[in-house]
Amino acid sequence: MSNYLYEEDTYKIIGALIEVHKNLGKGFSEIVSKDAFEYELNKINIPFEREKKYVVPHKGTILNHKFYSDFVVLNKIILEIKPTDSLHEKHISQC
Repeated sequence: MSNYLYEEDTYKIIGALIEVHKNLGKGFSEIVSKDAFEYELNKINIPFEREKKYVVPHKGTILNHKFYSDFVVLNKIILEIKPTDSLHEKHISQC
C-alpha cells in the first residue's frame, strides 16, 4: 500500500478491520461488525466517534435529514462499514 493521505494511520485502521474479519468472518450484520471494529479501535487506543451526525447544506438551506458517518477516526478519516462479499457501485456512491 502506498499513496494514502494518512498512510501510517491507514495501516493501523486496516489492521483493526482485518482483526474483525479474521474473528467474525463474513455474514454478520453491519451493527455487529461496527461493534467489533469499535472494540478493536479501543484496544489499540485509536480515538474515534461512532455514528457522527452531520448537517447537509443545500443551496443556502440545511436539509431536514442528516448524514451519519459510521466512524470518524482520529478526527480526520471517515469510514463506512460494509460487511459484504464484494463492493457494489451503490456502496461506492454512498461513500
